[in-house]
Amino acid sequence: MKKLLLFGAMFLFIGTTSFAQENYKTVNPKHEFNNNEFHDVRYYSEKELKFKKRPKNVILLIGDGMGVAQVFTGITANKGDLNLINMRSIGFSRTQSADDYVTDSAAGGTALSCGQKTYNGAIGVDVNKQPIQSILEIAEENEKATGLVSTSAITHATPAAFIAHQPKRSMYEEIAGDFMNTDIDVFIGGGRDFFEKRQDERNLLEELKTKGYQVFNSVDEASKVEEGKLAILTAKGHNPGYKDRGEMLPDATEKAIEILDGASKKGFFLMVEGSQIDWGGHQNNASFVGGEMLDFDQAIGKALEYAVNSRNTLVIVTADHETGGMAIEGGDMRKGYVKANFTTGHHSGLMVPVFAFGPGAEEFGGIYENTEIFNKIYKLYRFKKTK
Repeated sequence: MKKLLLFGAMFLFIGTTSFAQENYKTVNPKHEFNNNEFHDVRYYSEKELKFKKRPKNVILLIGDGMGVAQVFTGITANKGDLNLINMRSIGFSRTQSADDYVTDSAAGGTALSCGQKTYNGAIGVDVNKQPIQSILEIAEENEKATGLVSTSAITHATPAAFIAHQPKRSMYEEIAGDFMNTDIDVFIGGGRDFFEKRQDERNLLEELKTKGYQVFNSVDEASKVEEGKLAILTAKGHNPGYKDRGEMLPDATEKAIEILDGASKKGFFLMVEGSQIDWGGHQNNASFVGGEMLDFDQAIGKALEYAVNSRNTLVIVTADHETGGMAIEGGDMRKGYVKANFTTGHHSGLMVPVFAFGPGAEEFGGIYENTEIFNKIYKLYRFKKTK
């Protein structure tokens, strides 16, 4: 009897933990967004837009679930202004996975990170479940500094695809373990329990400290840190939504750039995910989508500011897929009001936009497969895979 109770408790723990990673998908319709928290946007003059010929650094920002309707929701909600509007090189990527017309975030993230189509649910592996090197890992082997930022758990599908190699996206503890196999310089996001409260009783936070990482629970706690390896686990699981987490994403983006800026003479690669645009789409909640889109745009603003000042940084903004089949039915740009509707509570098969800014931005125009984003970054970096 005791064995049955123990097994049941373990099953409940594993099941509850896994479900907690996906519990944002319940439909909660809200078709209007009345924004009252507008942010300032800086537009850059032609004189400021003088860049080197090729990028030394790349900042890839992924708005999970962000299609054209989500972008225009943000534009309307902020009275016609977004930092994103500075990005004049625009293309579209086709998001279909190897086994489905409609991709999930794992396959979509892997296509962006590794340059290969794979099956839905795959994290950094091909259709035969064999590991594929990611652009982050290739950057590390070419002595660039690297970083990941996410408003989800850092073990969730999109950030995981850049650093882990697992056959199933639900293998959160195994994904956390894969962080220990890399020399990533900075990562910021939720998911602390997958590092600390594990079935195998390993404490990866202590192991990170042994490897020389400075480990914190919030970006504010790490405010005085200016250099060195940095791990900030901002929540036990996912971070809360935009209404409750404050300036976490733009602040984390700024902190990651600060750390990476001086970490290697050969430059850096940074991926930043605005995870919860997707969650608003799953819930058919225009207010959730709009608020997350505005938060994501403030992180974009931090990246663009750095790019203008450094002159050698390429900024790319795209999505892994669109979520919700969102359509805008009305609005008022003077008031920041949006009225929307949705065709599904899941992902759609729509193309998603790709925006680029800085050296090499002209490479990102046109319509192409999502795998081409990896190929274009790889080409512009001018380095070779070593495995």
